[in-house]
Amino acid sequence: MIRRVTLLCTLLLLIVGPTSWASSLPAPYPTRVIAGTYTLIIEGFDWGPAVNKVVLSLEEEVSTVNKTQYKVTATREVKGTALSEANSSRTVLHAYVSDAKGQVMPKSKFVTLVLAIAPNDPIASPIQYLRQGGRAANQWIDYKLNIQDESSNQVWDQEGGRIMPLIDKFDLNGKYTHKNGVKLTYASYEPENANGKQPLIIWLHGGGEGGTDPSIPLIANRAANYAAPEIQRYFGGAHVLVPQSPTFWMQNAAGNYTRGQVDDVYNQALMGLIEDFVKKNPQIDTNRIYVGGCSNGGYMSLKLILQHPDYFAAGYISALAYNSEFISDQQLKSIKDVPIWFIHSKDDPVTKPNETVVPVYERLKAIGAPNVYFSYFDHVVDITGVFGGEGYHYSGHWSWIYSHANKAALDYDGKPVMLNGKAVTVMEWMAAQSK
Repeated sequence: MIRRVTLLCTLLLLIVGPTSWASSLPAPYPTRVIAGTYTLIIEGFDWGPAVNKVVLSLEEEVSTVNKTQYKVTATREVKGTALSEANSSRTVLHAYVSDAKGQVMPKSKFVTLVLAIAPNDPIASPIQYLRQGGRAANQWIDYKLNIQDESSNQVWDQEGGRIMPLIDKFDLNGKYTHKNGVKLTYASYEPENANGKQPLIIWLHGGGEGGTDPSIPLIANRAANYAAPEIQRYFGGAHVLVPQSPTFWMQNAAGNYTRGQVDDVYNQALMGLIEDFVKKNPQIDTNRIYVGGCSNGGYMSLKLILQHPDYFAAGYISALAYNSEFISDQQLKSIKDVPIWFIHSKDDPVTKPNETVVPVYERLKAIGAPNVYFSYFDHVVDITGVFGGEGYHYSGHWSWIYSHANKAALDYDGKPVMLNGKAVTVMEWMAAQSK
């Protein structure tokens, strides 16, 4: 009898035991599920571009979302080049139900994550300043995200598209070939719902935005903002033209920089591009064409004004790179009546103000220039107040921040610039200028 019971127990252990033993083990790690694609939202900020949002596609509609369940990791790569912050986590500040473009919705098959950004956090940037082929320039890099929903173990690791507010409103396909053989690319914006003739705002980029991709000069230092509603309304709608140099505007025939002592190789082609663009867009008011730029582009803006003083209604120039010593008294006399607003920082280490803008401005005022202003900042600071405000200093060379954000309002003497009895900003002032 005992032997029969023992045998029965053994059989039961063989049948039941392994199942009981298996059930006592920890459950296997959940399988990661590829949930869908993501869309990057890239915006330009004072210090440059950043991926500040990502839109996730879902299989089913949701009406709520919890930011704490998402883990985001970014990877930045350029073949053969080591990058700062090549791989790091991104902080999710907020999450909300949205449409495919990141707009808030009560219920949808999309979720948008708002990511932390900062001027000193390169992991957010999809471009990099790289030295290749004997020169340095900002370039788009391979930027990837890996997003995991830790509550469901769903993963998004394939980009499905990109949204670039403001830049998406520009035509990036502009090409021009001058009779001298120089080829230039450009971006352009046509105002929406504008009536009658409209002015033209021309922006000339700095030395790091040359090449053949006009999206770079638009986003590398927030130049696309001239198409923003808050600036457009001053002009009643304005065309925006952003030409791009193949290399840098200050390149001379030897391939080096000129500060004005010798001619550059691009000014003739650039002026040809501007004239061709105006001809092809007859709705542009030829009495209200404005030219401005920063650093290299500041040099070229002044160069074009010196060469064509009757063509432009005004200039707006930041971080001027044209040395005063190479501008003759006769040249300055020829532009005495051209309205110009200079913007510069006292601590600019690249375009040193005492060699460039200060003597140019003082010489113009000395000969009686009636409509020339100069906003001279101690430092280039965080104008948003988010990252330290007056206590946070960018490079002193970055004075174009005040131009793009329309924050220049004081003259050289520290007093407000007045127009018809009213204190004005640089864009308000410029919108009122006409030949």
